[in-house]
Amino acid sequence: MPLSDAIPALLVLADGTAYRGWSFGATVTTIGEVVFNTGITGYQEVLTDPSYCGQIVIFTYPELGNTGVNPEDEEAKGPQIKGAIARNICHRPSNWRSTQSLPDYLQQYQIPGIFGIDTRALTRKIRMFGAMNGGISTEILDEAELLEQVRAVPNMEGLNLVQEVTTPTIYEWSEPTSPAWEFNPDLKENVQQPFTVVAIDFGVKRNILRRLAAYGCRVIVVPASTTVEEILKYNPDGIFLSNGPGDPAAVTEGLDAVKTLLSADKPIFGICMGHQMLGRALGADTFKLKFGHRGLNQPAGLQQQQVEITSQNHSFAINPNSLPNTVEISHLNLNDRTVAGFRHKSLPIFSVQYHPEASPGPHDADYLFAKFVESMESHRQTATTSSQST
Repeated sequence: MPLSDAIPALLVLADGTAYRGWSFGATVTTIGEVVFNTGITGYQEVLTDPSYCGQIVIFTYPELGNTGVNPEDEEAKGPQIKGAIARNICHRPSNWRSTQSLPDYLQQYQIPGIFGIDTRALTRKIRMFGAMNGGISTEILDEAELLEQVRAVPNMEGLNLVQEVTTPTIYEWSEPTSPAWEFNPDLKENVQQPFTVVAIDFGVKRNILRRLAAYGCRVIVVPASTTVEEILKYNPDGIFLSNGPGDPAAVTEGLDAVKTLLSADKPIFGICMGHQMLGRALGADTFKLKFGHRGLNQPAGLQQQQVEITSQNHSFAINPNSLPNTVEISHLNLNDRTVAGFRHKSLPIFSVQYHPEASPGPHDADYLFAKFVESMESHRQTATTSSQST
């Protein structure tokens, strides 16, 4: 599409910095926290990841939309972001899986985007000064007017966004297994009896549910506000705590349930928000990172152990000095030494800050799903032996 036909758009940050570009997607006004993602693939998974709820995403890769979009790559139903920022946009994608162009997809869901700006300079600004609120508009092209609206919106710290993305009803994950998704097709052949897992949905990605199912789990997804009594009614073999958006300290309803589940004698596995919620339930504190971790090549590990290249997407982290002595740190983010994983010393409880399910990203950490299954298998055998002895 020639720029002569493009609609002007304005981006204004909370500090007053303004960028003028062109619109792609919906011609509306949006306000959210401006963050950046450094991945060079997987833009559709990023757009549809519920962990990005409330955020406007800068894509550092300079050309967006080359492969279009398709139903299989959605991590939730439709985009979850507030808006998108790109250097260049492809309006005519070329890929055999593509069913729609990226601009048309965002237009369908009334999500705005701006392109034609210097995303490298914008990313450097966010790195230097931290993530901040911003607004994209095709309707308000006066910088002072849009800035006034941006400054009226609360910051991410203290926001409970889980309530916006959690499932409203309980359901069992039932997506048919597709050979195209499975990079380890021998998994289900080794499953003798399915494990029942209750997944507390703080904003769960579909590929997490796929990975649990691939490892032989029957997955029951419940809202974040579900009571412990309702969760235990399913007699689960394990509890999974999902990823999600916003400030974990504000998700009080889920935190109470997680605290009680610690004494329920069930294996527990947490990812991202679930990792933070588990840490807080054990007595740890969380804090907001300057600009967060969002990309596909974040190294995680401990000294003299194998390093995993991981997919990450989070704004908050656990304060390592606040963790109780009943747990030990299993992984650090090797870029900034923040806590990337921990495990309980005596209970079958562990979590990671990164995304072992990838989508997009590497599969280095897929073994963590196997670890969760092994924990449930061990717990099941112990319970069987105990019942037989009595």
